[in-house]
Amino acid sequence: MHDLKALRADPAAFDAALARRGLSPVGQQLVSDDEERRAALAALQEAQGARKALAREIGLLKRQKLDTAEIEAKAVALRDQIAGLEERANTIQTRIDDVLKSLPNRLDTSVPDGKSEDENVVVHVRGEKREFAFEAKQHFELGEALGLMDFPTAAKLSGTRFVVLRGALARLERALGQFMLDTHTTEFGYSETSVPLLVNDDAMYGTDKLPKFAEDSFRTEDGRWLIPTAEVPLTASVMGDILPADALPIRLTALSQCFRSEAGSAGRDVRGMLRQHQFTKCELVSVVKPEDSEAEHERMTQAAETVLERLGITFRRMLLCAGDTGFGAARTFDLEAWLPGQKAWREISSCSNTRDFQARRMNARYRAETGPAFVNTLNGSGLAVGRTMIAVMETYQNEDGSIDIPEVLRSYMGGLNRIG
Repeated sequence: MHDLKALRADPAAFDAALARRGLSPVGQQLVSDDEERRAALAALQEAQGARKALAREIGLLKRQKLDTAEIEAKAVALRDQIAGLEERANTIQTRIDDVLKSLPNRLDTSVPDGKSEDENVVVHVRGEKREFAFEAKQHFELGEALGLMDFPTAAKLSGTRFVVLRGALARLERALGQFMLDTHTTEFGYSETSVPLLVNDDAMYGTDKLPKFAEDSFRTEDGRWLIPTAEVPLTASVMGDILPADALPIRLTALSQCFRSEAGSAGRDVRGMLRQHQFTKCELVSVVKPEDSEAEHERMTQAAETVLERLGITFRRMLLCAGDTGFGAARTFDLEAWLPGQKAWREISSCSNTRDFQARRMNARYRAETGPAFVNTLNGSGLAVGRTMIAVMETYQNEDGSIDIPEVLRSYMGGLNRIG
């Protein structure tokens, strides 16, 4: 989770990093707890050594048929002392772990200060906002008018925050996912992967989804989790491994269903497809050496941007401020698409460098020249398919309610150039 050795060396710096996220200091308390734990372990080791010595002495006296009652009493006392020291060391370790599990990643120095998304920094804007000679509609208005986006049936089947897509819109969703996979695999060297949609506690914990985000995910009755993103199985595929140095970088992509409870989102984006319990996403994951992670972050973000550029979607890259950077991320770039119907920028991709935060949680290492070292892991959306479809629908809409198909998707749509 966090490097205790580095924390002991400079607890003030650790607390300063937490303060950037608005958190209270814990560094000195953790150092004190760790010192107490190590003192208990040292006493435990000493007591175990003394008990072994007494065991040898008891054995010698018994062979000589001498009285061992006094020494055996000492051995029993040592046994009780050892049990108490073990319990104490374990209790302190659990206390330390519980605190560390709750603490987010340390932010990169390049992350700007700020408390909310209002203080995120625009890195660049690509494309021009389309001007309409008519009042642009939102995606759900277009989809429902075409009879191809059905929320009432989805609600009958599953409740709110679901949708049934039909006909050309269902095919558009599939086309977008295939286009994304083809772009990332053929041009950016990502390896296409089909992943399980159910994972265990270790995979969720290792990718920082537990315990912090348990309420945001769906759990099955047999104790497994529906994946909130393919980041979880892709990243956790190296859990517990010591990788050869020449195996890095590892670049993986998966097009999968994702499931989120959207806890705490009551009243937000209740119309349409922006915030769903189930959605499709093309995920990008990289596993790299620490010295390569910054360049990999830029490379991954550019791969996601390429998809938007080729679709002709106007977007901007945002560097998230300290208060808006996610729990496991050291630095995050969000890509926000311009939605003409909403007249707003909305997140369509989030690309994060977690440095060694996830690697420490899942014990993923590689064979460095100086010995096993933690890898760095990165993850990003390349892209969220549903939100990309929203951007395509609203950007390419016509006054009569029809939707033009971006040229790069027409071969995936069987030559269709317009819906409606």
